[in-house]
Amino acid sequence: MVLAGIILVAALGFGWMKLRKNAIPEETKPISSAVVKAPDFEATAPKPTTEEHPPPVAEVPGSHPPESVPSPEPEIIPEPDPIDPIAWILDNPDLQPVETTLLKATRFPIIRNGKETGSAEVASGSILKVMNVEGKSLTATYRSSGVRRIGIQHTDLRERAVAAIRAAGIDAPIAPMEQVWEEPEPEEDVSEVEGLIASDRKRGRFVHPGLLHNEEDFKRMKAKKAFRPWKGGWEKMVNGRHADLNWKPRPTPVVVRGGPGENYADFYRDIATAYVCAVCWRVTGKKAYAEKSIEILNAWSSTLRELGGNYDKYLAAGIYGYEIANAAEIMRTYVGWKPEDFKRFQEMMLTIFYPMNKHFVDTHGDSPGKIDHFWPNWELCNLASMISIGVLCDERRIYNDAVRYMKRGDGPGAIKVAVYHIHPDGLGQWTEAARDQGHTMMGIGLMSVICEIAWKQGDDLYGYDDNRFLAACEYVAKYNLGGEVPFKKYVNSVQGTFTEPGGGSRGQKRPVWELPYNHYVKRMNLSAPWTAKMAENVRPEGGVGDYGPNSGGYDQLGFGTFTATEVTKKSATRGLR
Repeated sequence: MVLAGIILVAALGFGWMKLRKNAIPEETKPISSAVVKAPDFEATAPKPTTEEHPPPVAEVPGSHPPESVPSPEPEIIPEPDPIDPIAWILDNPDLQPVETTLLKATRFPIIRNGKETGSAEVASGSILKVMNVEGKSLTATYRSSGVRRIGIQHTDLRERAVAAIRAAGIDAPIAPMEQVWEEPEPEEDVSEVEGLIASDRKRGRFVHPGLLHNEEDFKRMKAKKAFRPWKGGWEKMVNGRHADLNWKPRPTPVVVRGGPGENYADFYRDIATAYVCAVCWRVTGKKAYAEKSIEILNAWSSTLRELGGNYDKYLAAGIYGYEIANAAEIMRTYVGWKPEDFKRFQEMMLTIFYPMNKHFVDTHGDSPGKIDHFWPNWELCNLASMISIGVLCDERRIYNDAVRYMKRGDGPGAIKVAVYHIHPDGLGQWTEAARDQGHTMMGIGLMSVICEIAWKQGDDLYGYDDNRFLAACEYVAKYNLGGEVPFKKYVNSVQGTFTEPGGGSRGQKRPVWELPYNHYVKRMNLSAPWTAKMAENVRPEGGVGDYGPNSGGYDQLGFGTFTATEVTKKSATRGLR
């Protein structure tokens, strides 16, 4: 039985093996039936490791992926602070709107011949010319009216200021207007001039002395008066007719220039003596010069009541205004000038000269619709007086008005209007060059005065609009030295059409070239070959009274070789803004 079981198992095993052999695919059958022996060495198991990844291999530069950095927290950008549009235009005066629309009918003073004669209502919707902005209020004028102070809420100035902010690419929110200026009752409403001399007037900080000459200038004059080229200019001044300690002033209540009763010669001769003696005092230290200058200034401030005549009276207000202010600015440092006398002099400048200066500039000489009725000299002399009065009387808004007008004014005294056109060769055509050369050089002298005063106070009008005034100096100097200059046709609504420079007085010598020469060449290291030649041609520069006995010989204070010559060329270290 057991044997039968063994035979059965063996048979089943043989059958299974036969079936297995036949089931293997042909390509997987062993090539040889030889037994493959195991290797002679003992196989070792791989060493255990705690790493889950293969060991590192050498890095190929640039092939290693960047390390993962945690994402930063989202940055919270704060909202920009709201902008007060009025404060913004005060900080950016060059972008301040020059016009505004009146939103409330308002009475404006009527000015005739430089005096207030009444008032008239200006309707809502009228366009006003902005003169000054003072935070909650502004001063403005309408056509040929006088100046009026108005609350900003009664104009669209705020909206215009916002437009200026947006035009400048600033997208900050606008602060609401929280406070307004309350207009005074009519009986309290005073004219601008009365307000200027009131006890609560706001004063600006100016450098004193700080018109044509400052302390640095006087130190240089004193140190260099015995050396060339200063010596020649000093001798012209100290030996001239106006360094006269026996001079007797001849003040009069009414100075008339233009028309019947002219008497203005006494005035400009007294001014010349006051100025020359003031400079001589600072250079020599002699008290007698100071006393003579003060005697003249006091005589006029205690006597003068009016500047009269035809429209030439505005020339008197401008030319003699800036000249006498320069004498007083020097003498303000003299301890012998009593405070009450100096205050009286300031009041004379604010109540007699300034209103006429401002009226002429604001109204272009009562010429609505004919802004070019008067040549540049008319506005320039009044602007020279305004900027001088602003410094002398510490009235920042008067000074600012003059500087702003030089940059952005629309009348012939503004820099871009007086320098009519810049030619491809870089020469700047002076508007009045179409008229004649005597008046053209007078304009060069007046603009130099304005630029120098501004420079002394830290404002660079010399360099305004890429040294536009220098381009004019080069144009005028070249033509008056016999050179040929280009000319762009000039059309004046009153004087007609001009196609070439006016040759009258060509080559005339006037004491106006040392100021621009010394600024552009000595201070700024700029090239000004024609201006340099013209200054050399006139050197040593004389002054008041040296270029004719009549008014034309007193249109400039002069003496620039002595008073304005810099020691050496140097880079500008001040004056730029």
